[in-house]
Amino acid sequence: MIGVAISGAAGRMGKTLVEAVLQTDLPLQLKVATVLADDPNLGVDVGLLATGTAIGVETIADLRDGAADFDVLIDFTAPAATLTHLDCCLELGKAMVIGTTGFDAAQSQQIATAGASLPIVCAPNMSVGVNLCLKLLQQAATTLGDEVDIEISEAHHRFKRDAPSGTALRMGEVIAQTLGRELAEVAVYGRQGIEEERSRATIGFNTMRAGDIVGEHTVTFASLGERIDISHKASSRMTFASGAVRAADWVAKQGAGFYSMQDVLAL
Repeated sequence: MIGVAISGAAGRMGKTLVEAVLQTDLPLQLKVATVLADDPNLGVDVGLLATGTAIGVETIADLRDGAADFDVLIDFTAPAATLTHLDCCLELGKAMVIGTTGFDAAQSQQIATAGASLPIVCAPNMSVGVNLCLKLLQQAATTLGDEVDIEISEAHHRFKRDAPSGTALRMGEVIAQTLGRELAEVAVYGRQGIEEERSRATIGFNTMRAGDIVGEHTVTFASLGERIDISHKASSRMTFASGAVRAADWVAKQGAGFYSMQDVLAL
């Protein structure tokens, strides 16, 4: 049985991850759950927090206090917290599944470098459907080439801080790489005023933050005679949590490396 730790277990996504581990048929067992040291849920049974039923695992503040009990950490927190947990896992020799978004280039490189010592799955979106969409986007960009305008639209709940979403940026990266472009050079983040005619080389991003939208992404490939939309809409955080659980089962059996969900799903 693979022991699982979940960081940020009292948060919206943390509770969903707890529920996903408890529901899975995979050989995983929730052993450790962390919260911030000043969280009122410190010391509370995490099962009560997530499902209303006690499971005998109380939340702790320091991941090291549960070092003997877990094999893989699932982390959907915030960049600074994730990097702190990364240092801890490096110290303890534990695998990681990272679904946190909003990393800058230096932070992303830090995680990738850690893959030389640990098995790490890092992906901005753990949904099986989203990762299938990434494969479809690669195929669409290969077929359509430079003959279309490309726009990426995404919408999330009002509490999401980073924009565009990590998923939208990853979609842009996949398309840009397929077309031999550098996303940093061709991305356009919103438009306003009177400008020159749109350059076909650009990849546009449009962002919405409103209400309780779980996550919606649409990539539009548009020419002067037709349009193709590739979309993914999540109606529950469980789709991300289920993918993360699947990744945890997979990465716990791997050697050191920096992996993506494409590796987990053999795409």
